[in-house]
Amino acid sequence: MAAFLTDLVQSIFTPGPTPTLLVATNAAFAALQALLLALLIATYSIHFIILSFLCGGLWWAINWFATEIRGAAEKEAEGKKLRGAKMERDSRSADDSGTETEGAERAVKKSVQMGSSQGGLKPVEPDDLMRKRRSLGEVSGTDSEWDKVENEDSES
Repeated sequence: MAAFLTDLVQSIFTPGPTPTLLVATNAAFAALQALLLALLIATYSIHFIILSFLCGGLWWAINWFATEIRGAAEKEAEGKKLRGAKMERDSRSADDSGTETEGAERAVKKSVQMGSSQGGLKPVEPDDLMRKRRSLGEVSGTDSEWDKVENEDSES
């Protein structure tokens, strides 16, 4: 019993549905269903039937969700395994052939030769139309903008 409680506390801090946590959850819902049945027999109230259906729905949903998470984790592990095998296969084929980098080097040499025969690339000169950056000494803000507007209005 002590080992189960220790595993239960540790499973709280473990991501995903652990078997210990699922056993504890199922036991708690079974105990709740038994309690609701006992209260229904003792009181004959319809409320305990409704609560029992709600409890059963939640119990089913939690187990369904845990199953879906487990299935997604298995698919992810399988996908990771396939990606690892593919990367290993690709790295072996790239090491064996060596043509990928040689072909790329040839293409780069051709493009450099074509560029040099046509005059090559020239640096682009900055246009005067480009906005000039403000220096740190210039004041920017709404006050200086309003001063400019007032000066333009007074000149007109």
